[in-house]
Amino acid sequence: MTSRHYLDHASTSPIRPEAVAAMNRWWAAGHGDPSRMHAEALAARYEIEQARQQVADCFGARSREVVFTSGATESIAAAVWGASQRGPHQVLSAVEHSAVRLSAQRLSTRGHRATVVGADGTGRVDPDEMAAAIEPDTTAVHCQWANHEVGTVQPVAEVVAACRERSPDVLVHVDAAAAAGRIPVGFEEVGADLLSISAHKFGGPPGIGALLVRRGLRLAPLLEGGEQERARRAGLENGAAIAGFGAACAALEDGALEREAFRAQSQTDRIRDKAQDIENVVFYGHPTHRLPHLVCLGIGDVEPQAVLIALDRAGVAAHSGSSCASESLEPSPVLEAMGVDAHHSLRLSVGWSTTDADGEAAVEALEEALAELRKLRS
Repeated sequence: MTSRHYLDHASTSPIRPEAVAAMNRWWAAGHGDPSRMHAEALAARYEIEQARQQVADCFGARSREVVFTSGATESIAAAVWGASQRGPHQVLSAVEHSAVRLSAQRLSTRGHRATVVGADGTGRVDPDEMAAAIEPDTTAVHCQWANHEVGTVQPVAEVVAACRERSPDVLVHVDAAAAAGRIPVGFEEVGADLLSISAHKFGGPPGIGALLVRRGLRLAPLLEGGEQERARRAGLENGAAIAGFGAACAALEDGALEREAFRAQSQTDRIRDKAQDIENVVFYGHPTHRLPHLVCLGIGDVEPQAVLIALDRAGVAAHSGSSCASESLEPSPVLEAMGVDAHHSLRLSVGWSTTDADGEAAVEALEEALAELRKLRS
């Protein structure tokens, strides 16, 4: 049987053992509804608040600023929807995740509009251009902390500062799903109003995330029907997933985040060093301002679907930076915004469970796959 090498951590990372243990403890305890007043409910409430503090500590926030959601997609939708209740115009960059872009576009049926600001050839935005797009009726500016396809880290603090100078009342929402658990993310330090996170991206359980909401900010809730999460997100809390989320955050304490980032940087540097010798392979994204765990390659003469299938047969799990290799046949909007080939790319991403051998196997398999596919084409 072919050994497997998982290099798709940017899509989702395998759950950490600490998170599994925390979820098993929750299920074994037989907790009740944390909104009630009996002993089983109070035990559940205590553990949820403990996990909330762990999440807050991990991302430089106060515990009362953490609103648990089903993941970054919901958090983003809540940020866009909440901002839309304040006015009809929002600003976003051209390299934002589709969750931001499509949530903003959907509001057009209600008479709202969105301004999309471009990025340079590395996928990096200009803070002054983001701020200049603010109009008198703008309610929010959306800027990712780092890009999910090419790994470019944005000058997010500068974007926040420029927007504050242009219009102090405009909300700034940061999508940190790609960066959280990979590099230090400080909510209070960066000065944003809203910040979105998904636990599964860095080893927490799927189906849980958070929207960090600046203290004192009242945002119209996306989900209504109950008083959970201090009336900011209705619905019975997913206690087991919340406990796992908190445990995944706690696993990054005491320098563990920095150690994982250093190891990931070393692994992706080796991947880049070896891949640059392969014929007709280029690198996308910023050369230095980039996430440590992600490499995006451009392969202009071979279709990404064929490459992914060949890699999978060789035991390597990867992803195309273009959405044409998944549910949609559309080219990648991120790569299009960068002005590069939006149809032919490959994303390799490492994580907490990746070994050096995984990266080496991936590059070897890629070189062999490309050679074979080019031979078949000719």
